[in-house]
Amino acid sequence: MDPYTALRASRPEEFANLSGGIEILTDPEDVAKARERAGGSVGVVYADEYVTVVRDAVRFPDGRLGAYVRVLGSDREPGAVVLPLLGDSVVLVEHFRHATRAWHVEAPRGFGEDGEPGEAGVRRELREELGTEASELFDLGSVHPDSGLFGGHARLWAARVASLGPLDVGEGLRRSLVVSPGEAEEMVRDGRITDAFTIAVLTRARMHGLLD
Repeated sequence: MDPYTALRASRPEEFANLSGGIEILTDPEDVAKARERAGGSVGVVYADEYVTVVRDAVRFPDGRLGAYVRVLGSDREPGAVVLPLLGDSVVLVEHFRHATRAWHVEAPRGFGEDGEPGEAGVRRELREELGTEASELFDLGSVHPDSGLFGGHARLWAARVASLGPLDVGEGLRRSLVVSPGEAEEMVRDGRITDAFTIAVLTRARMHGLLD
């Protein structure tokens, strides 16, 4: 099978067609017409160990044919975002992000790995980024970071930790910030925190009563 057909076969839920939505085409004649209308290729256009970019041949709800680009995680396990709780404080990190070419104040997070259950991924991220272990984990549900482009989702977690170890400077971390929940939320309010994952995990943790 070509990479696109293999991806459809292995992850059918990511190619589901729902009534009234944008239909992903599979009939070869329809695909050819959509490709001709949109110009360029369709299928898997790029893939590495982290992301897979696909350009689907589609039929829009008004009947038009065309193509639609989206990004899928290369692993089936969702990424994890974790808010460490250290006593009455929360732990954030300053992380350099290549995509924006800027430093961001964030909650630790990382990609999921196939075959690694959610809690195991959270514990790995804490060890790798903050050199610490969680004594208790709280599952705060899912978030879709960009439903217009990214097809995957991330799981939000909070974790009680007793201490912090060395930061993973090789991943672009330069310091940790231990702040009160109120200080973290003020950083969201005044724009010092712009990372959507961090805003989401702080919001969920507050709604679950973990920051009271």
